[in-house]
Amino acid sequence: MLQSMHPWKRQPYPQVIVYCTLLILSPLSFLPHALSDGFQLHVEQLTRGDQHHFFGYIGQSRTIPWNLSERYILGLRIQTIDRMPKANEAATIVIIDTLKNNAISPLDKTHAWNPQQGTMFYWNPNAPETQFFFNDRNLKTGEVFTVLYDIQTRERVREYHYQATPVGNGGVAFNGKSFLGINYGRLSRLRPVTGYPGSMDWSANSDTPDHDGIFLVDISTKNIRLLVSYHQLAEKLRASNIPFEKTGLFINHTLWNRESDRIYFFVRGGWSGQKGKRINVPCSMHADGTHLTLHSLHIGGHPEWAEDNLIIGRHGKKQVVYNVDQKRIVETWGTSDIFPDPEGDIALSPNGEWFVNGFKEGSHNHYVVYRRKDGTHVRSDGLDKGTYGGDIRIDPSPRWNRASDAILVPGIAKNHTRQMFIIHINLRED
Repeated sequence: MLQSMHPWKRQPYPQVIVYCTLLILSPLSFLPHALSDGFQLHVEQLTRGDQHHFFGYIGQSRTIPWNLSERYILGLRIQTIDRMPKANEAATIVIIDTLKNNAISPLDKTHAWNPQQGTMFYWNPNAPETQFFFNDRNLKTGEVFTVLYDIQTRERVREYHYQATPVGNGGVAFNGKSFLGINYGRLSRLRPVTGYPGSMDWSANSDTPDHDGIFLVDISTKNIRLLVSYHQLAEKLRASNIPFEKTGLFINHTLWNRESDRIYFFVRGGWSGQKGKRINVPCSMHADGTHLTLHSLHIGGHPEWAEDNLIIGRHGKKQVVYNVDQKRIVETWGTSDIFPDPEGDIALSPNGEWFVNGFKEGSHNHYVVYRRKDGTHVRSDGLDKGTYGGDIRIDPSPRWNRASDAILVPGIAKNHTRQMFIIHINLRED
């Protein structure tokens, strides 16, 4: 029987202390009381060894690596990070036990993964202590499918196979009712960094297929339906006078909002040597597929949902909050000094009080942790990201824990392996 542990009772991690400097936001910050409202960061190396360990996707839409009690953290173990995986190369799914000196235990293997996104881990909102989702692929047919795994029984309790449309998980709704399904074979062909090598692409013969797009999968019943097709998106693009002829459309970043009633995503084309002009158009729709909207104001980078219909991202050189219903920017956070790269990888804490922006600077990834109520912020020291680039780049990819006081990030360890690190937030007590 697995032991349960509440976040506020968890044991302290063995820590490699890296203290970071509090940056001054405004003249008011010089006042003594402002200092008492500050905080510090320190960094812990979570995984070690001769093999590489990483979680994968950015913490958008609460892709939380920790289980409910925060005892266990999910990860992948791989042998090499200097190239994309071959079709027959599996990644090992592991859990890190924070109550046992961060001991790493293998659980299963997957043939549906890549160095940037991993295998789209999501703890099951209906059983977040013991169950999580990941993607896998049939080696013979190339069929991608989603797996629901239980760490208590150490077995796959459910698989989601769709012969005509073999989709993989692209995002689990917070309410636990459904997940979004996308064609990773199409991504492997048109945007390799986000696809799975060797995956079946059933819509390869069409640039704008009417039987492929974003699917909605009912977690309980396994029912699947197409929410929006590439054909519908093409019609919207034409109506907006956005050229994409001879360009195969694909979809990236299918993001649920926190209320599970809206979805934000990008429709793209012209990547990876394709003919035609590159397009990158943000879209939103309601969870039932209605109110499909193409947005002329590009809120770029790797956007993240705030509350309700608000999404956080970049516009120009600013970190902004955009209302997808009103189609306008309603708030700006910080300055360009605070967020040198607002297009970086971002994540909002589960309690909504903290925001982190991860950005690249030279050979290192840095992180700015920003408190929303008063704009107080701290910039971390850099974590080595190595010289990897392109499809095998190591993005900053911050992911919050459930207690909203720690962030899982990637980095290169002293032995030159890719490992997982945790940035802890310590409130100052003056």
